[in-house]
Amino acid sequence: MAVVSIKNKLRRGNLLVGNDTFIPTSFESIATIEVGAGGAANVEFTSIPSTYKHLQIRTLMKVDTGTPDLRMNFNNDTAANYKFHLLNGDGGTAISEVYTGSTIQNPSNYFLASIIDILDYTSTTKNKTSRVLKGKDNNGSGDVGLWSHLWFATPAAITSIKFTLSTATNISQYSHFALYGIKGA
Repeated sequence: MAVVSIKNKLRRGNLLVGNDTFIPTSFESIATIEVGAGGAANVEFTSIPSTYKHLQIRTLMKVDTGTPDLRMNFNNDTAANYKFHLLNGDGGTAISEVYTGSTIQNPSNYFLASIIDILDYTSTTKNKTSRVLKGKDNNGSGDVGLWSHLWFATPAAITSIKFTLSTATNISQYSHFALYGIKGA
């Protein structure tokens, strides 16, 4: 099956086995961080270029101990300028809640995958919103969630993103964070 761009009707090849890999041209890799031996207290992307419309961060991570909150802060703002909403389910229970804070997920000692979209990150006239799709599995137990995240400080372009934990544990070795820029009109 051929993939045709809706925007400019260009044929990009097809998705059949044995053909060239299809790589969407609207995503560009900006930076990748893989946590090394001994883990890390935090992970940070700095000097984020302002040449994209949106950002996306893809993570695969776990923590050394416990189930701390993973916090995402922009431009080193650790004040109470964040809110998040969550919808979480584990196959038996569903919850929805609203919190003040910069939490975006609750990792554990099992790998958790997430995709974080940060919309209009260069705007200096509006607050920043993010959406997080996350999930983890532990041989049949685990959960999935859809979280939203709001940064309502004085509107500013995002130039750095820092991930920290709420307790004194580390982000484990082999955890992976990849930052992408998304082109747009």
